[in-house]
Amino acid sequence: MTVSCQLQYWRLYLLAVALGVGGSFQYGIQVSAIAAPAEHVKAFVNHTWLLRYQTPIEDSTNQLIWSFIVAVLSLGAWLGAVHSGSLPVKYGRKKALLFNNVVAVVAALLMLFSRMAKSFEMILLGRFLFGYNVGLGVSVHLMYLGESSPKELRGVMTLTSSMFIAFGKVMGQIIGIKEIMGAEEMWPFLLAISGVPAIVQFVVLSFFPESPRYLYIDKGDSEGGKKALQWLWQEDDLKLELEDMEKEREGVRGEPAKTVKDVLTHRCVRWQLLTLTIPCAGVQFCGINALYFYAFDIFRESGVPEEQMHYLAIGLGAMELITVTLCCFIIDRAGRKKLMGYGYLMMGVTMALLTAMLSIKDMYSWIPYLNIALIFCVICMYGFGPSGVTMALPSDLFLQAWRPAAFVISGTVNWLSLFLVGMCFSYVVEGLGQYCFLIFVVYCLFSSAFLICLVPETKGKTMVEIMEDFNKLNYKNRDIELATKL
Repeated sequence: MTVSCQLQYWRLYLLAVALGVGGSFQYGIQVSAIAAPAEHVKAFVNHTWLLRYQTPIEDSTNQLIWSFIVAVLSLGAWLGAVHSGSLPVKYGRKKALLFNNVVAVVAALLMLFSRMAKSFEMILLGRFLFGYNVGLGVSVHLMYLGESSPKELRGVMTLTSSMFIAFGKVMGQIIGIKEIMGAEEMWPFLLAISGVPAIVQFVVLSFFPESPRYLYIDKGDSEGGKKALQWLWQEDDLKLELEDMEKEREGVRGEPAKTVKDVLTHRCVRWQLLTLTIPCAGVQFCGINALYFYAFDIFRESGVPEEQMHYLAIGLGAMELITVTLCCFIIDRAGRKKLMGYGYLMMGVTMALLTAMLSIKDMYSWIPYLNIALIFCVICMYGFGPSGVTMALPSDLFLQAWRPAAFVISGTVNWLSLFLVGMCFSYVVEGLGQYCFLIFVVYCLFSSAFLICLVPETKGKTMVEIMEDFNKLNYKNRDIELATKL
């Protein structure tokens, strides 16, 4: 089934857009737009420090404050991911997102008025709250769509999170140029721009129903779940989906939502946990951040003028957006396993070649241009595989009772890995130079071998069928009937 021939799901597509406008799009903007006002914010910190203490701030202290402004987003996102296991369970997916939008608006106001209040601490707090908004919003976005989509479209719908992150990165790079919002007087508005999508999502999401599976399975509201499903799918014949939800509800009847400890310790989800954590860590450890870091050096070696660097960076972001979007059309045909497994494999091989070319870059004049092409190739593979598909894993791999805790784990792995890379990467580059890519090559090849050789495919299968496939791994030498009772 393709997106183009399923026009009756247009309300589901609108829900995907409404959810994507929130945390995912905001995250993309915050990641890329923060680079543009770096010098302006540092100057503001110095000016504020001078007013308070009548002495200029030391360069090392200013750099430390700026580094923390950049990195605190990851810590806030981790806290938001932790709460994605409790708030959506207690209040529902929709209410959790509505609350989350209020957090984003508060964060935007703090950063918007930080210059007027002469407080760089307001920027720190605003970035932390935006991080919380992103960590909670991305997890609940994926949870909401995964529970609202038919199995044939589940991959496409959950992939919209990656698509809106990539779209946000491109938009952040575009509005960050000097001709638009990159000028000195505009930096508070640039930092606060993410509050606008939050307001849009708050208004639009009010017209949509709660997640059908949440109503049917968690709340026991059979009629409410059926009505929500009919409204989203615009179908009267929901027999197969209702039967699948009923099987899942019977399997968890009387049991509370599982905790993170349950996911980490229970044998019945051991392979699901491995299949979740290795790719989630891989999104940060696959070398994509190193690639963006080295891109500007490679552009300079190729003779690209300094004033045009920003436009090439927009090209890199656009490449990621295009490939993630194309991935939407093939994910449910090719399958998650192939896209992730072979994506990591090709990334590892290409980065190994890039490392070799960087080592001999001065031997021939054409090598820097080849390196630019290799950078675009790696980003293309990243968009087709790891970037897009990883987002869909918690919704695919875990049943309703386990899913919120799974999102906590995936979010924790992702955001703490991002924080670790952000804090340590500069030291790795300083010590290893271009050979830092070899670390990422090893991780990519390991992830590829694990996914291709050991993990079952999930495309076109119901939640119960996926669980049965993984039970064959979790209980290789034990009674499968026992597994279904746990």
